Amino acid sequence: MTARELDAAGITDPVLRAAYAHCRRLNARHGKTYFLATRLLPVERRPAVHALYGFARWADDIVDDLEITTAPAERSLALRRLQAQLDRGLRTGESGEPVVTALADTARRYAIDPLHFGDFMTSMRQDLEVTEYATYGDLERYMHGSAAVIGLQMLPVLGTVVPRAEAAPHAAALGVAFQLTNFLRDVGEDLDRGRIYLPQELLAAHGVDRALLRWSRTTGRGDPRITEALKEAAAFTRGVYATAAPGLAMLDPVARPCIRTAFVLYGAILDAIADGGYAVLHRRAAVSRRRRAAVACDGLARLTAARLRHRLTDSPALPPPAPPEEPASHDGTYTPHTRKEPV
Repeated sequence: MTARELDAAGITDPVLRAAYAHCRRLNARHGKTYFLATRLLPVERRPAVHALYGFARWADDIVDDLEITTAPAERSLALRRLQAQLDRGLRTGESGEPVVTALADTARRYAIDPLHFGDFMTSMRQDLEVTEYATYGDLERYMHGSAAVIGLQMLPVLGTVVPRAEAAPHAAALGVAFQLTNFLRDVGEDLDRGRIYLPQELLAAHGVDRALLRWSRTTGRGDPRITEALKEAAAFTRGVYATAAPGLAMLDPVARPCIRTAFVLYGAILDAIADGGYAVLHRRAAVSRRRRAAVACDGLARLTAARLRHRLTDSPALPPPAPPEEPASHDGTYTPHTRKEPV
């Protein structure tokens, strides 16, 4: 399948093909939900998505998945080296790091704003220094680089039926919604790494602090204060999904089934968390294989219908990427319940 994807995308250089194949393996191994959704994209667009995800995964691995004994200074050095490779790759198209080689080629092919990658790396460095966030505003600034820009990077690859600037706030919100979902699912694992991504203002409103979270994680016992805090965080996250939802109809019709599948599957993680009694400090919530298969089948049916409509209307299969635009502000898409609901 890899060769078919690369051939369809017109990627013939052996070094580039190897780099893209490496990214695809990272996507398949680490991003099961996202990889499943990616397979619903037109075949020629998949390598670009693998490159974007592979780079993000590689940077995240430096921050989180190196040996537990690796000193923060060593992680910081590894990130600086990756940043240097990124700068070189985006400037010259050459890099000694496969994920950067594929990323730079994708950025060139789809005219992706390089500032998005710089913002992403800023948030990755922040993960080495910041262990908690006082307010939603503080967390939002972090998530602009770690999540919102991922949605903005994806837009040129997916294509839109409206001006890209119109779809950008929804794409950014979807990236944030996915990350908020991961934060809820991974509360226990993040706590083991010394980090808390739930804002302190939310936790404090329910009488929760780091010590209580640590006690619950260590003893395996629940606490109603923690449960209520997690319920509020989940409700807020669903509001961000609602902000993102109108963007689905703005995408190229043949790309919608992919993103809708990811949208539904990530939302199902919130359902799994609720069904498990919000016990995320003690076990990782997961969507059942049956549910994943059902959503994937629905996505395939939608993709088949979109392709049929495309053939009947004889519209271009792969419109040329739109020129890069300034990232649209997503102010107002992520604010706490006490201020303003997402709209």
